[in-house]
Amino acid sequence: MTVLEMCEGYYPRLWGVERLRALVRAGRLAKKEFEALTGEVYGDGE
Repeated sequence: MTVLEMCEGYYPRLWGVERLRALVRAGRLAKKEFEALTGEVYGDGE
């Protein structure tokens, strides 16, 4: 199971947007994937 697949299964029921932001910062989730999952624009200053 990939990180993206886990996010699709767990967000938003078990994981919040902050968990997804942490995955982007760690390099495990692409910014475009974050944006597709959440509908929010990822900003580096957040």
